[in-house]
Amino acid sequence: MTSTGENRFDAVDIIRVKRDGDELSDAQIDWVIAAYTAGEIADEQMSALAMAILLNGMSRQEIARWTDAMVRSGVRMDWSSVDRPTTDKHSTGGVGDKITLPLAPLVAACGAAVPQLSGRGLGHTGGTLDKLESIPGWRAALSGEEMLKVVRDAGAVVCAATADLAPADKKLYALRDVTGTVEAIPLIASSIMSKKIAEGTGALVLDVKVGSGAFMKDVASARELARTMVELGTDAGVTTVALLTNMATPLGLTVGNALEVREAVEVLAGGGPPDVVELTTTLAREMLAAAGVDGADPAAALYDGSAMDVWRTMVSAQGGDPDAALPTARETHTVLAPSTGMLTELDAYRVGVAAWRLGAGRARKEDAVQAAAGVELHAKPGASVRGGEPLLTLHTDEPERFERALQILDGAYTIAPDGARPDLPPLVIDRVAV
Repeated sequence: MTSTGENRFDAVDIIRVKRDGDELSDAQIDWVIAAYTAGEIADEQMSALAMAILLNGMSRQEIARWTDAMVRSGVRMDWSSVDRPTTDKHSTGGVGDKITLPLAPLVAACGAAVPQLSGRGLGHTGGTLDKLESIPGWRAALSGEEMLKVVRDAGAVVCAATADLAPADKKLYALRDVTGTVEAIPLIASSIMSKKIAEGTGALVLDVKVGSGAFMKDVASARELARTMVELGTDAGVTTVALLTNMATPLGLTVGNALEVREAVEVLAGGGPPDVVELTTTLAREMLAAAGVDGADPAAALYDGSAMDVWRTMVSAQGGDPDAALPTARETHTVLAPSTGMLTELDAYRVGVAAWRLGAGRARKEDAVQAAAGVELHAKPGASVRGGEPLLTLHTDEPERFERALQILDGAYTIAPDGARPDLPPLVIDRVAV
């Protein structure tokens, strides 16, 4: 798609349309996305338009056209040669959210194909590719032909998106990050959905996180984002549903790359923390239903070893050694419970920042991460703890990082007298579908 031709507009005029709260035409949107991708609209002009969208919003038609234009800025992948229906999951990001790791092979073991293009962590939220790269030899960068081969051989692939997939989004995302416009729901929704629609999957399940460790802190804004994305997927011909899930406390008992891989493998072996197992099987059922695959039992596929078989094939196909030892941190520090009682709160955001400060995350996209860094939880809200016993264990290769991690963890948890029951929200808060 190019910006040249009869439908040429003026960027300033288009900025004024959104500034004044009016609706952009399809032709205006097509031109803006094409011209910005081609470098014909200056960053300061696109920044002004993004801010106008943040302040004044967009109609469903505008968001749908904006998303479609971003899809058309690059290639759209084609999985029609795969002999089973395709389905995918996208999470809006959380703390300890290793669900993709057991979920993709589980859904493949149940009869659907899972082509999942994932990302890296930034700030306090972890990235799936960073986690998988803690497996010796595993590689994230695959060509389109390699992706197709892994899906055919294993039933699932988890890898990085190629540069020609929704290039408009990559450019606009970087701009939003430095102009205070990340929070604009039309731009969040179109960013996520342009990549997922370009990915070419036939069905999509969205895991929209809610709570302190999530981007969306309250249920109302999470529901609005979920509804917008479900509408975008549906309008683009992709069967799309969304679950709102709790991110007030970390998922599972680990936060950090190799730590989370280890926990994901436990789930694939039929064990693992109950919340990780529950969310994995719940999302698997949604993905299979959206893809039209009937009769499979995801819980059974975790216990009979078939999901583990797919995992091993998938990891091996991307150069990884599923039997290799995962990295372990050179240094650990244990945080002891200060008193005996009921753990009623463990703040996901603070735990995520602690893991980041220990080296598990990055402040800039080009930063390196420590594979073994992170936080291990010894109790979750609702559990009884005893004073002087381990509550958290911090892992890092650089002991000078402990001090700043401990600073953010001060006040991250609450221990109430025995008998005080915390008011814990359900893991799955709501379901959004057309």
